[in-house]
Amino acid sequence: MRREEFSEIRHRLGKSQRQMAQLLGTSLKAVQSFEQGWRKVPIHVERQALFLLAMKASQKERRPCWKVRTCPSELRESCPAWEFNSGHLCWFISGTVCQGEAQESWRKKMAICRECGVFREMVAL
Repeated sequence: MRREEFSEIRHRLGKSQRQMAQLLGTSLKAVQSFEQGWRKVPIHVERQALFLLAMKASQKERRPCWKVRTCPSELRESCPAWEFNSGHLCWFISGTVCQGEAQESWRKKMAICRECGVFREMVAL
């Protein structure tokens, strides 16, 4: 996650740096460092920040990913997003089946998800 994205998420959540640190379970100095680009945003912080943004934005009815992407039933039934009825959070759930295979690493998964309409609609970064 780029520092600009992190800062934008904090602003869209309407949180001060101190409040964001409390939400993320990190220090104020860490949040300042992420926003200044002095430190990379760790994966667990990125996931939490995106999740909070998605939860704030999920007031609208969202179509599940398997409908948006028209997944065939054999792929759908092997996907954790389908299993847990969380098609609007498919980008957050590890091991989801996208582009025909389970996505194992967060970085690889997010490279795909950032181009996907389901993710883009949910977090709109």
